[in-house]
Amino acid sequence: MRIPPGTYPVGIAWTAGPYEFMGEHFDGIECAATRIRLSDEPVAGWEMGLEIHDAVDRLQPGERVRFFSDANVGCFADAGAWPTLVAPFRTFVDGKPVPRESEQLPDNYERLSDETLQADLVTFPAESGGVVWLGRTRSGAVATIAVSSGNSDAEA
Repeated sequence: MRIPPGTYPVGIAWTAGPYEFMGEHFDGIECAATRIRLSDEPVAGWEMGLEIHDAVDRLQPGERVRFFSDANVGCFADAGAWPTLVAPFRTFVDGKPVPRESEQLPDNYERLSDETLQADLVTFPAESGGVVWLGRTRSGAVATIAVSSGNSDAEA
């Protein structure tokens, strides 16, 4: 699926409430999902986003194709500029990341831009076990891509 060049809004869905972890009780706010809106057309239906090697027909009822992340970070980025945009995230000196020239956005989001390529990469919290959902319009076009948190089994 190719997304035309352009500027697209990114939104966050939050959950808030008490939870228990290892016998301790906490109040918490967590990112439940992050989405990029590609169109203002209403979403008529949702489907799981699949990688090339995934096959939805091999899933058991109720199973989902999940992604895994060592760093609990996801991103939306221009695929044509991918090598340039991710290079600062892969640059280390003495085992420590080199500071990168990026814009710190609220809620642990970060934007890295390359003016020459006119492209951005926006990071967001995305725990392992999340699901990518494609929101399609009545005509079948993708209007929204939503990434659920690994903690959430809720559909988009």
